[in-house]
Amino acid sequence: MTPADLDQILDDMQAKAAGNPDAMPGLIAVHTNDWIAELHAGWTKPKTLVDGIRIRDIKVAVGATLKTGVLTRGEAGERGEPYRDLTPRP
Repeated sequence: MTPADLDQILDDMQAKAAGNPDAMPGLIAVHTNDWIAELHAGWTKPKTLVDGIRIRDIKVAVGATLKTGVLTRGEAGERGEPYRDLTPRP
């Protein structure tokens, strides 16, 4: 997944959610290899430990056992909290 692909996925999910908070993007899960190869470049660094890594104000989880993709808030549950408004494309 490229940064452009991720932007499109986030925009599509937001549009499809049509205001339903549980259907909004909630957590970006990224396999370690995908993070290193594609997604890490160009995003802002974490501001605080609480914020962690965020892309467009959505929490990012990076790990060797994760499958790269975007979970809804309903699927992510507490792992994506605290939830914020989806910021526009950079």
